Amino acid sequence: MAEIEKRIETHRIRCLSKLKMFLLAITCAFVSKTLSGSYMNSMLTQIERQFNIPTSLVGFINGSFEIGNLLLIIFVSYFGTKLHRPILIGVGCVVMGLGCFLQSLPHFLMDRYEYESTVSVSGNLSSNSFLCMENGTQIFRPTEDPSDCVKEVKSLMWVYVLVGNIVRGIGETPIMPLGISYIEDFAKSENSPLYIGFVETGAIIGPLIGLLLASFCANVYVDTGSVNTDDLTITPTDTRWVGAWWFGFLICAGVNVLTAIPFFFLPKTLPKEGLKNNADIIKNEKEEKQSEKVKKEKDGITKDFLPFMKSLLCNPIYMLFILISIVQFNAFVNMFTFMPKYLEQQYGKSSSDAIFLIGIYNLPPICIGYIAGGLIMKKFKITVKQAAHIGCWLSLIEYLLHFLCFLMICDNSSVAGITTTYKGMQQDLYVGNTILADCNRDCNCPTKTWDPVCGNNGVSYMSACLAGCETSVGAGINMVFQNCSCIQTSGNASAVLGLCDKGHDCSMMLQYFLILSAVGSFIYSLSAIPGYMVLLRCIKPEEKSLGVGLHTFCTRVFAGIPAPIYFGALVDSTCLHWGILKCGESGACRIYDSTNFRYIYLGLPSALRGISYIPAFLILITLKKRRLPGENVSSGTVLIEAKVAGKENDCKDMHQNSKVLNDDELKTKL
Repeated sequence: MAEIEKRIETHRIRCLSKLKMFLLAITCAFVSKTLSGSYMNSMLTQIERQFNIPTSLVGFINGSFEIGNLLLIIFVSYFGTKLHRPILIGVGCVVMGLGCFLQSLPHFLMDRYEYESTVSVSGNLSSNSFLCMENGTQIFRPTEDPSDCVKEVKSLMWVYVLVGNIVRGIGETPIMPLGISYIEDFAKSENSPLYIGFVETGAIIGPLIGLLLASFCANVYVDTGSVNTDDLTITPTDTRWVGAWWFGFLICAGVNVLTAIPFFFLPKTLPKEGLKNNADIIKNEKEEKQSEKVKKEKDGITKDFLPFMKSLLCNPIYMLFILISIVQFNAFVNMFTFMPKYLEQQYGKSSSDAIFLIGIYNLPPICIGYIAGGLIMKKFKITVKQAAHIGCWLSLIEYLLHFLCFLMICDNSSVAGITTTYKGMQQDLYVGNTILADCNRDCNCPTKTWDPVCGNNGVSYMSACLAGCETSVGAGINMVFQNCSCIQTSGNASAVLGLCDKGHDCSMMLQYFLILSAVGSFIYSLSAIPGYMVLLRCIKPEEKSLGVGLHTFCTRVFAGIPAPIYFGALVDSTCLHWGILKCGESGACRIYDSTNFRYIYLGLPSALRGISYIPAFLILITLKKRRLPGENVSSGTVLIEAKVAGKENDCKDMHQNSKVLNDDELKTKL
């Protein structure tokens, strides 16, 4: 008897360790996939500038990940449960690594990046080359050779990034649905929220590492090592700066391939956690699995697909939850995709600083919220109906706090001829071409080239020539322009390269915005695990994997793909000045109307999230009248455990009764 108990205990520990090993492996997979995703999102601005494409096209490139994902998500979610799930996840990680490598290829196939500039790199040419000289000639002119235009403007190297993102989306497909369903199938129902909380924590650690990596790469010049960075006339705060976006993709490729290795050594199935401490139950499980296997081989693997789909589509709570997810995903995809650009344009930060601040302020609170949400679900044994209320009301509180962001604003950068007049007065942003003024009309300056300088009067100018500057001192980024006729100030009118700083008040507004963002991220993530439990428990156990896959499919199709495209087009509509290439075609946007950008960035997600609370309240009403399959499953598990305990008690009672009878017989004989 002792030997049997020892064997059962050894079997239990071995299965438990395998579940923990899978939990560790799937957490690492979530880290690697979200590392790649967050890095890609953070590099969108760099890709936009590298290839001189509009924000709407960048949004399409970003959404191409979802295109690759939805190609396989439904089939992987359903058929994946019939196959070897860990191996499928491992193959997916390898494919993600291949996609990241493809995204880095354009850097090695393209020429060096050239930014538009009116200033000589060395600064030692005669002043009439790029400064204001009456009756001078304009040195910056369109290229005369048409072949150079085709080579520069019509380059389609960004297609590599597009295809790589699609491949990365294909590789990511099995990780989420198969990983979550594997945990749900073999973990205790009360442990499942905690385990999923740990996995989702991995999905936050990944973006944190990705954002730190992106912050580092964005601060390194794209062609570092092949050009002398001391000769550059731009800094990371300049909208023409392009960081080493390709380097991070190579790192992401290596991490994804390494993450795949453990999955090839994990088993296809495990005994249910918590139900393997009794030999009879283990035996019954094996018999049931064997009979199920035989039945599947007889009936075919696709027999239940249509009935499962019909059951899910007729489940009102599940469909309402999908509707909520689609609307809220539209809001959050837009906010997180364009948050670095928003911090750049609204608060005057560099891409590197913006990405770093997002990682430091937003991701740790989300990580803590995920873990806390899972612990609360486990500690207090929250029911599905209670979880729905917790998720809804916490989300509503965060939504109301979000409106305070409208108060944390900065004015547009003062750029003469675009946002202000040359006298320093505010002007209508869309009145047309007012780039030239009396002070620079005779300078023969290029009127479309973006090469900003900051005057000592606190106003920025599109170029040193348009500021009326006649002489320059120094070289590279330390160049100083003097005798500037358009800069109205007492003493010597001078200017330096780059836009003027937005000031201390704007920096304080940024701090308030980031603190509010951190608080909101924590509250919303605290509601995420209870909300996700509603999704998992409102569907039958056998439909769980397909249900998660269908949910992911819908959010990809109706939010992940279209949201960055239409939001990018709206952001493009707020552009005040487009970059110009040598052939005269438009490049990337250089400066936005920060007021309209703010209305779009904060207002549109607020409207979408407000709409999502209508189906949320309908779910709360429906839950009062409906018994969920998830409740039946958990109660069934409790029933099995109760039966086991009952059998043990019956055995004890029979043993005690027989002992009493034996004592009575002995007394009678005596």
